[in-house]
Amino acid sequence: MKIYFTRHGETEWNSRNIICGRTDIELSEKGRLQAKALADRLAAKHRDIDMIVCSPMKRARDTAGYAASALGIEPVYDDRLREWDYGSFEGKPRDAEGFLESKLEFGCRMAGGGESVFDLVNRVYGLIDELYEKYPDKNILLVCHGGVCRVIETYFRDMTREEFAHFFMGNCELKWGEK
Repeated sequence: MKIYFTRHGETEWNSRNIICGRTDIELSEKGRLQAKALADRLAAKHRDIDMIVCSPMKRARDTAGYAASALGIEPVYDDRLREWDYGSFEGKPRDAEGFLESKLEFGCRMAGGGESVFDLVNRVYGLIDELYEKYPDKNILLVCHGGVCRVIETYFRDMTREEFAHFFMGNCELKWGEK
């Protein structure tokens, strides 16, 4: 079993370097082009994908829609792939005071009612473990968000706290891991 994962296409907030988190916004025109290009790559080089599991947020759903059309697979939506709840950092510039440091405080929730890293890891690892248990013979594409991709990366590869805080996955970049 192989788990592929990708971040949604670009949004207007991504292009402006604003923390998007749980704000449910759509892809920009550039994001739609990125999603189409990803779908073309998947159809050409990754026909081994059997299943698509997607965040229910618009930007991920729209990205998954292109992949689903290219692969002939209907996506399944799972709330555990929603983006990290960044609390009061939502809508602020990525270089907002305290944001980077907050990502390093694994046991502390983001200010303003957000999730801790442990909260996020719990739900994302839980989903991946469940997929391995239920679908051991399938290759699965997860379509999600930057913060969630950061956690998926740690499922397959160890990271220091600093590597975790600075990990970045580009829009529609494709990675994969295997147990």
